[in-house]
Amino acid sequence: YHPAPLSERTQPDTIVVHTSALYPGPVNYSIASGDDKGYFIIHSSSGVIRTRKNLKVEDFPVNFIVRATDSSDAAIFNEVEVKVEVIDENDFPPVFPSSLLEESLAENLNATQIVQLKAQDNDTGRNGFLTYGILNGHGLKFRINETTGILYSNATFDYEEEPTEYQVVVYAEDDGIPEKKRGYCTVVIKITD
Repeated sequence: YHPAPLSERTQPDTIVVHTSALYPGPVNYSIASGDDKGYFIIHSSSGVIRTRKNLKVEDFPVNFIVRATDSSDAAIFNEVEVKVEVIDENDFPPVFPSSLLEESLAENLNATQIVQLKAQDNDTGRNGFLTYGILNGHGLKFRINETTGILYSNATFDYEEEPTEYQVVVYAEDDGIPEKKRGYCTVVIKITD
C-alpha cells in the first residue's frame, strides 16, 4: 500500500488507508513492525489505519508492516508493507531584514547596480527557494535579477529634470506548495546631484 502523501498538518485520528485481506474467515489486523515512533494505529477488525499523533516531516517516509492473522489460528497470517509519505507544508513567507531601504543613485550614470536584496525563508526545499521581482518599476526604469536579488537602474537619471526620489517595491516569492508566499521591501532611491 502506498497511500496519497499526508500533509505535515494532518490531525491525529485521520484515516490514512484501508488495508484488507482476502480470507474466508474473520481476520485480526495489527501493525507488526516498522512504525517505531508510533504514528499509526490500526483497527483490529476493519484494517483501517489512522494517524495516532501529529506528524513530523523529518521522520518520513515511514515503511511499516501490517499483519492479517486468522482469528482462531495465530499460525495462519500474511503481511503487507505500507509506505506513508508526508509533504512539508509552506509554513513561512519570505522576509526581508528590513521592509524599507534607502539608497542613493548619482545622476547621469548609465544602467548600474543599486543594491542587492536578500530575503530569508525558514522553509526547506522548494518551499524555501526564492525568486525576486518588482511590483512597480516606474516604466521599466528599474529591474531586478530574479535569482540574485540585485536591483539595477535601467535608465540614466537627471537630477534637474526628473523626480529626485523613486519608491520601488520589490518582492521575494517562494516556490511553495500548495501556494506560493511573498515578502515585500520598499527601496527608496534618491537621485543625487
